Amino acid sequence: MSKFVMVIDDSPTVRKIIETSLRREGFTVEAYSDGVEAMRALTDPRMRIPDLVLLDIGLPKMDGYEVARRLKTKPQFGNTVIVMLSRRDGMIDRLKGRLAGAKDYITKPFKTQDIVSVIESYIGTPASNQLQIRG
Repeated sequence: MSKFVMVIDDSPTVRKIIETSLRREGFTVEAYSDGVEAMRALTDPRMRIPDLVLLDIGLPKMDGYEVARRLKTKPQFGNTVIVMLSRRDGMIDRLKGRLAGAKDYITKPFKTQDIVSVIESYIGTPASNQLQIRG
């Protein structure tokens, strides 16, 4: 089973660019436009636990900091890596991201290869959890 990345960003363009890039790399991707919608999906028992969440800070309804804090209070997301996405590049924003539970912080605009590199640095390549047997 390939690595699962959840993208939460209110920009349809950003979601599409990231989804397309990650799927091309072999990741399984689900994307959501706001934190409330994503949290609702994550509480569904049939929903797979993401290996990594790419999380925009400036979301409608529930900002990225709040989504990160809520994820980090639930034991089932203990191994889920959170990476913040934001146009804000200040030290305070980065610190708030860390305090909310994010492992990394990527500023917009970004290069898709930078996103892929950060994701792979935390969870490996899409199929790295599969053994290949040759014989």
